[in-house]
Amino acid sequence: MLPGNPPGEGRECTVCLGRLGAVSEQRKAWTTYIVLRLLFFVVPFAALYALGLALGFTMMMSGIIAAVLAALIGVSLSILLLSKPREEASESIYAWRNRDRTFDDVAEDAVLDGEADER
Repeated sequence: MLPGNPPGEGRECTVCLGRLGAVSEQRKAWTTYIVLRLLFFVVPFAALYALGLALGFTMMMSGIIAAVLAALIGVSLSILLLSKPREEASESIYAWRNRDRTFDDVAEDAVLDGEADER
């Protein structure tokens, strides 16, 4: 019998299934945050780059100006609008760093770190 299951139940470990659900929620939080941050940069960049070319700037100058302004706009929008996704992503990092680890997990990490140091 697997831990977390009452006698006579299916073979799936409910503890493991709960952890899988938490992992998918963390991935969803990260995916949402990353996609929105990219959109907050790419959309203003494309608009500003097109506007710069329409105003007669050279391609290089238009790209540099558009990138700087798009970065400022993207950071501003993410600070104003992405507090909840940023908080969820931060909590997922904290949960991952402080997860329950067995002795075997720690030993495997030590072996892998030793192999990385030898290279």
